[in-house]
Amino acid sequence: MTPPTPYPIGTPGLAWGAAERAAWLARQQRRRSYAVDVLSVIERLGAGFDLVEYGRLDYSPDLYPLLALRSRDWNAALPTVLVTGGVHGYETSGVQGALRFAEQQAARYAGRINLLIAPCVSPWAYERIHRWNPQAVDPNRSFRHPSPAPEAAALIGLVAPLVDACVLHIDLHETTDSDETEFRPALAARDGEPFAAGEIPDGFYTVGDSANPQLPFQQALIAAVAAITHIAPADANGEIIGSPMVAPGVILYAFKALGLCAGMTNARYTTTTEVYPDSARATPEQCIAAQVAAVGAAIDFALAFRRCKSLKEPSC
Repeated sequence: MTPPTPYPIGTPGLAWGAAERAAWLARQQRRRSYAVDVLSVIERLGAGFDLVEYGRLDYSPDLYPLLALRSRDWNAALPTVLVTGGVHGYETSGVQGALRFAEQQAARYAGRINLLIAPCVSPWAYERIHRWNPQAVDPNRSFRHPSPAPEAAALIGLVAPLVDACVLHIDLHETTDSDETEFRPALAARDGEPFAAGEIPDGFYTVGDSANPQLPFQQALIAAVAAITHIAPADANGEIIGSPMVAPGVILYAFKALGLCAGMTNARYTTTTEVYPDSARATPEQCIAAQVAAVGAAIDFALAFRRCKSLKEPSC
């Protein structure tokens, strides 16, 4: 996983300007189809959900409708759960995990929660298997007002009426070898900073909010996924991707300060999942199954807490 030195676009030490961004964009090629892989599945799932078009991305010559799945018979008295995937379009199991959960597991929560699923937040990046949008902007650092990423701005608009109603937001991601070979070197080049190589964790982990860690919740997800695939250990420094491991398989980020998708609501329970699809110990199918298991475990934990509070148990 030796990164290119220097990155093939830009001048070391100088942030990119318009010419460098245009050169980067010219290198990007469509490698799969959002319409085939995502929209066709969403439309089929429309038999059991309300389909919501919450925006369109006009990246000429391409036009991408942004679709979400919404519970039928929405009931304001029920807890609201937000599931997002594909904020980074290259992270395939996040997209496919959100769709599979909708297809195979969502029905068992009917009448108990309101469910809103945005399975592919960044379709242009999904097609090009990339982290950024065409402006070389990372949508997952763009959940702020005003947002520099149309993908993030559209989702913010969709979720705005539910910011305080959400009890849970789970955002599905991957950490891949390409983070070290392409995306982090590109980020350093874009910003005119030196690239320092890191270590890709081998296994599943979660990222909690440093302002609201909810470690028992995070650990419930880890326990559920451990039955499907392995959990990432800490490195020699006791860290995962440069952050201290605060519980097995759990690290913390400042969600709102960093503009992360998982910080866009005021939900009690928030998390970002991370699987490692390049592991010799995991298959793409296991990665998707891990995402589905994490969503189910997250909802189950949130509902159990809600029941506990309603019974006024002192242990809640």
